[in-house]
Amino acid sequence: MEIIKSNEKNFEEIKKILTKKSFDEVDEKAFESVRKIVSDVRIRGDEAVFEYTKKFDGVELNEKNILVSEEEFMNAEKKADEKVVESLKRAAENIKKFHLEQLPKSWITYREQGSILGQAIIAVEKVGIYVPGGTAAYPSSVLMNAIPAKVAGVGKIIMMSPTKTGELSPYVLIAAKLAGVDKIYKIGGAQAIAAMAFGTKKIPRVNKITGPGNIFVTLAKKEVYGHCDIDMLAGPSEILIIADENANPIYTAADMLSQAEHDPLACSIVITTDLNLAEKVFSEVQNQLKKLPRKEIAESSIERNGLIIVAKNIDEAIEFANISAPEHLELLIDEPFSILPKIKNAGAVFLGHYSPEPLGDYFAGPNHVLPTGGTAKFYSVLNVETFLKRMSLISYTKPALLNVAEDIQRLAHAEGLDAHANAIQKRMEGEK
Repeated sequence: MEIIKSNEKNFEEIKKILTKKSFDEVDEKAFESVRKIVSDVRIRGDEAVFEYTKKFDGVELNEKNILVSEEEFMNAEKKADEKVVESLKRAAENIKKFHLEQLPKSWITYREQGSILGQAIIAVEKVGIYVPGGTAAYPSSVLMNAIPAKVAGVGKIIMMSPTKTGELSPYVLIAAKLAGVDKIYKIGGAQAIAAMAFGTKKIPRVNKITGPGNIFVTLAKKEVYGHCDIDMLAGPSEILIIADENANPIYTAADMLSQAEHDPLACSIVITTDLNLAEKVFSEVQNQLKKLPRKEIAESSIERNGLIIVAKNIDEAIEFANISAPEHLELLIDEPFSILPKIKNAGAVFLGHYSPEPLGDYFAGPNHVLPTGGTAKFYSVLNVETFLKRMSLISYTKPALLNVAEDIQRLAHAEGLDAHANAIQKRMEGEK
């Protein structure tokens, strides 16, 4: 990690650093491997899924044990800490309340001569959610994916999550039950994405796949897009912190590391107007790193993608933040709402010294599945509308159609689509 002073560095150089994409480092061999897995699962179905699960996760799956059983759900409840379960329930309630506010409504409007126009809001019928597993358990990801789908009115929700032991975390299972997941399959990786996209004898084909995963999961989602919809191509975690001279360096360093511990490719950036704070944060990161259980991962992340930029002023700091378009943007300044109107690109914005990123990850209610790799410039956080479709409604009476018939015909002929014009002409002739 280094400290960069913007007045000593070319603006374009800083811009290049801030717009670096995680996919830039992906080896072509990874793409080829994923394409092979996806194609194989599409052709051979369950057989290929079982083979790849044994190869990558070391777990023997078959038609009898691929699904989480009722017995496993019961065992999960026995193993779980009641206090953790209560916290999961409170988080689930917050997430549900927040997403209920997002529900759009169908509408109809009446126009001249009896014509009717409108829009019907319809939930996607089947959704598959992917929840990372293996070395860590993420019940929060279950809640963040499944609850908005349930609120939207999705008919069937299936879940994929890998396991290295043949058993999933009890908290993942409890979260799935709380969120209304219908079936859980013990499958991960590209093979899980392919199975949901194309369907197999044991796994239903879904209309949409959501949820984050490793690079192979992300590439598989990219590969199957078009056969079904996806939420987004999620890359490694990111946090960018704008901090003024009054920011607490201990908090700032802790928030950087909260993302660094996710992945060696995770990106943690601080932009401050105060060199003294920058130096204190740098030192504090080193101190806090020593005490982290996931020290090796966080240290690798900080060394590779940790950065502190000293900006000339707060406006330049905001400009850098908008260029980066981070997944998580923290405003550790005294008056965060004063600069909020200038923030244009971020997955989620955390305002003030007591709104740290983990608050959003687990409990506040807004979704934590966010656009990464600069895609916040054009993409939104996962939300209820992710699971909805909009269908247009058009109903004209005879007088209403005849009143606009000539306009339609002129436009159709202008585009060289005579059959379009003819569909109108036949109705005009029929009324003579």
